[in-house]
Amino acid sequence: MAVAAAELVPAISNGDVILIVVAVAIPIAALAFVLGAGGAFRRIGKGPLSVEFESDLPRDARDSDAEAASPQVREAEIRQLLEAKAYRQSSRGEAPVDVDAELGRLLAESGATRPADDPALRAEVRQLVVARNERRARQGQPPLDVEAEVERQLQELEGLE
Repeated sequence: MAVAAAELVPAISNGDVILIVVAVAIPIAALAFVLGAGGAFRRIGKGPLSVEFESDLPRDARDSDAEAASPQVREAEIRQLLEAKAYRQSSRGEAPVDVDAELGRLLAESGATRPADDPALRAEVRQLVVARNERRARQGQPPLDVEAEVERQLQELEGLE
C-alpha cells in the first residue's frame, strides 16, 4: 500500500518549487511595499541629524507667536533674546550689547514698517471699503463710515485688535 500512495503523489521538481515560492512571494512583497513604503519615502532625510527646511514645517507653523500677539509680548520676547545675547557675549569675555539701546533701535526699525503707515496700502484698503459700501447700497444696507472702516481694517491687518 505504501508504494501505491507514493505513486499517486506527483513528483515536484526543483524548478516547480522555485516557481511556486516566487508566485507566492511576489504578491506578498507588493502588498508590503504598497502598505509600508510610503512612510519610508517620507522619512528619507528626516532623521535626528538632518537639516530642517521651511518646506518641511506645517504652513501655519511659526518660530514664535510674538508676531501675532500684542506689541508688549513681542517687546518682551525681543528683550529676552537680547539679554541672552548679552549674557553669551559677557561669558566669552566680549563687551555685552546694551540691551535697552538695542531694543529701542530694533523697535524703531520695525515700527517704521507698520502697514498703517504705507500710503499705497491705505489707498488700496480705502478702495475696498468704497467698493464694499457700493455693494451694501445695492443690497439696501446702510453704508459704512469709510475712514473708521479703513482704520479698523488696518488695525486688524496689524493684529492689534
